[in-house]
Amino acid sequence: MGTTINAQSNDKSDYVYSVKEMCRIVIGRSLSIPKSFDFLYQFTKDFYKQNKALKILHEYSRNVIEFRKKVLLGSSEQASSNTLLDLLLDSKETKVGISDSEIREEVDTFMFAGHDTVTSAISFILYCLAMHPQVQERVVKEMEAILWSHNLNVATYGRLQKLRYLEAVIKETLRLYPSVPIYCRRVVEDLHFGDQVIPANTTIVIFAYGVHRCPKTYPEPEKFDPNRFLTENQSAASTSSYIPFSAGYRSCIGS
Repeated sequence: MGTTINAQSNDKSDYVYSVKEMCRIVIGRSLSIPKSFDFLYQFTKDFYKQNKALKILHEYSRNVIEFRKKVLLGSSEQASSNTLLDLLLDSKETKVGISDSEIREEVDTFMFAGHDTVTSAISFILYCLAMHPQVQERVVKEMEAILWSHNLNVATYGRLQKLRYLEAVIKETLRLYPSVPIYCRRVVEDLHFGDQVIPANTTIVIFAYGVHRCPKTYPEPEKFDPNRFLTENQSAASTSSYIPFSAGYRSCIGS
């Protein structure tokens, strides 16, 4: 977005606190039957804490947008293709159909959804590498061969695409420790599933953590084995059996 929230140096940031508060509330509500009913939920303390946190998050996003607008209007600087916000602002100026509220919603999505999920994934990747030194050594050798041997000060997109084993390590980590282990989907119309009919407007809970540890799909499912995701073995992990980012039209853009 072309801005920083100093999350690692400012432990009293209202924005950072609100992100953590929203994560706590969302997880807590998903595990509570009474809170799953909107009518009952509106009388809980978390409902008011949620509204307060959302107000802070939305206000911060609006401030980021307004600040970037002023920077672009008050200087000769052109909108940069390197930041999503610049692309969104440019779309508003040159095309029809994108409003300020829609821009704010996109900023909210990327700033909030990319916060806890990314830190969780990186933490588990480092954990898995630390627990499996032979895997770590192979990752280092691959990086030496593809990046460091070419004296690259900055890793280019093309070079990163060649780090196949590192990619397999990341995928295997997300199989064992998906950043979002549980998520929900609402059925928009009656769904026939075998002999059962799931009525429209039913909320379905998808347990990605369990799907990823099915022994029929992944032999020795508790074992950390990046080789599962090397090119010659990837057929074992179909779209429906590997869902750290969900699947289909509502899948996570972070994938």
